[in-house]
Amino acid sequence: MTEPGLALYQKSIEDKATFWGECANAIDWYQPWEQVLDESNAPFYRWFSKGTLNTCYNAVDRHVEAGRGEQFAIRYFSPVTDTEYGVTYAELQAQVSRLAGYMASIGITKGDRVVIYMPMVPETLYAMLACARLGAIHSVVFGGFAANELATRINDAKPKLVLSASCGVEPSRVVPYKPLLDKALEQSNHKVESCLILGRSQYAAQLQEGRDYDWQQAIKDAEPAPCVPVEATDPLYILYTSGTTGQPKGVVRDNGGHAVALAWSMKHIYNVEPGDVFWAASDVGWVVGHSYIVYAPLLVGATTVLYEGKPVGTPDPGIFWRTIKKYDVKCFFTAPTAIRAIKREDPNGDYINGVDLSGLETVFLAGERCDPDTLQWAGSHLQKPVIDHWWQTETGWAIAANLMGVQPLPIKAGSPARAVPGFQVEVVDEAGEQVPAGQSGNVVIKLPLPPGTLTTLWQNDQRYKDSYLSMYPGYYLSGDAGYMDEDGYLYIMSRIDDIINVAGHRLSTGRFEEVLCQHPAVAEAAVIGVDDKLKGQVPLGLVVLKNGIDISEQQLHAELVTKVRQEIGPVGAFKLVSAVPKLPKTRSGKILRGTMRKIADNQSYTPPATIEDPQTLDLVRDALTRMGYADALLLRHA
Repeated sequence: MTEPGLALYQKSIEDKATFWGECANAIDWYQPWEQVLDESNAPFYRWFSKGTLNTCYNAVDRHVEAGRGEQFAIRYFSPVTDTEYGVTYAELQAQVSRLAGYMASIGITKGDRVVIYMPMVPETLYAMLACARLGAIHSVVFGGFAANELATRINDAKPKLVLSASCGVEPSRVVPYKPLLDKALEQSNHKVESCLILGRSQYAAQLQEGRDYDWQQAIKDAEPAPCVPVEATDPLYILYTSGTTGQPKGVVRDNGGHAVALAWSMKHIYNVEPGDVFWAASDVGWVVGHSYIVYAPLLVGATTVLYEGKPVGTPDPGIFWRTIKKYDVKCFFTAPTAIRAIKREDPNGDYINGVDLSGLETVFLAGERCDPDTLQWAGSHLQKPVIDHWWQTETGWAIAANLMGVQPLPIKAGSPARAVPGFQVEVVDEAGEQVPAGQSGNVVIKLPLPPGTLTTLWQNDQRYKDSYLSMYPGYYLSGDAGYMDEDGYLYIMSRIDDIINVAGHRLSTGRFEEVLCQHPAVAEAAVIGVDDKLKGQVPLGLVVLKNGIDISEQQLHAELVTKVRQEIGPVGAFKLVSAVPKLPKTRSGKILRGTMRKIADNQSYTPPATIEDPQTLDLVRDALTRMGYADALLLRHA
């Protein structure tokens, strides 16, 4: 008998129109689609063409109309400001419709762009939903981004309106947003007509007369706006992701396919039903925040937890577990880097002991590759299934996952399980030929991509084709390298450019990191390929130790080199490894391996705009210099 998950997958590949047409019944439509999948302009595939709907109506109004207006839509908790409150679906509808009413009164209509530059507060969700209500296209920029990066996105999206706040609040400081916004608006060629500024008590913003307006004053007397029907193929939002050229890529998400895919994923991947509490501990500036703090939980009528804080330091490494208990979270989603941060501060799981997590069913991890040690640590201490799954900004939802709402599969540490229905994943060599099970290659997805994925890049169809579709015609290039085992489980090992070529042997940085993290002293690890005159490249590892560990550099070095030699073999030529206090990461937790590689090889670099702590690059440079790399006298960046 075919297992349920496999049967769903086969139907999604063999009969796409029927499969997704049935899934679309979970969404309310003003007008049904004429065609589930429109292939007439390949490779620009379109889902549910000629159908009309409104994403905000599906996420808010229909739940109120169904009699569930008193259910919490949002549970907001900000340990950094000591604030918490709930927002019901009825209250959410009132807030969103009034904000949309104000926006409509200043001329925001369907197709206009609105940039949102805000912290983790409920008003940020109101802003996104108000745009969707009017058919305006929102572009959320991570709050606190540098002014020049914000200016770049304003120039590309050309918004009529910017929705912002006076400041964001970090564990150790207040980050004034308004001066950054002012500077960005000075720098940008595109002139924004209006800015709506949410005042926060931690910082008073200076408003520019004729352009800037106070949020609360503006919406106080606004007339509530109704939902505007839009085409399924109309853009819902633009989300910028870093590009290799320095010019950010604006990923475009549509309305119809997005709503259908996210609603399907909540039930089938996360096993979340209406009324359940779901918490994605991310930020609305990232794709996880778009999909799983805002849209997906609300589309299915669940309660979403909105958290303004960190996994550690606000105030301690037990805050996640106490928050899960406080709100009776059923499904929790965070990044492996958050678990590693907690593991480093609380290696024995002492902060988990005594916290009643009986309501928690599953923990999902995504954002960066989850090494087996992190998965096993979380699973053993939480005594819950810990599910790794793999996806990207471009796809908007999981490419490979364990379908917890269908039939859970055995968990294999290091693998996000099998491809999700709709994603025909293959592993190919440089010539585009499929490789045998167990052999590494480039991970690609056969076109068309399923609903909910990017439809193109904002006003740049050619760059969309060049970036994702040109290397393997008929396939989407994920940019990740990995392999598939005999059971169809996928293993994502690294980015394609993180493959190290050691004397002709192609080795994955992820495999080295996996082995280093097995050492009992190591909390996390990063491995990069550095230039070598004899072998072309050799691996170099940097590790962060768990708190309270006392081990000499010499002993650590010897044990780690021995461990890699045992697990990977002498072919790895692994001799370079050192401990550092912290690794350089983006705010979303991705380790900046590319920047580290440039430092090691004495190449000029510019610290990415998304870097969480620029000083970590100096820590890395110091370690690399001690190891004979990264000339300390060179300029630090271009």
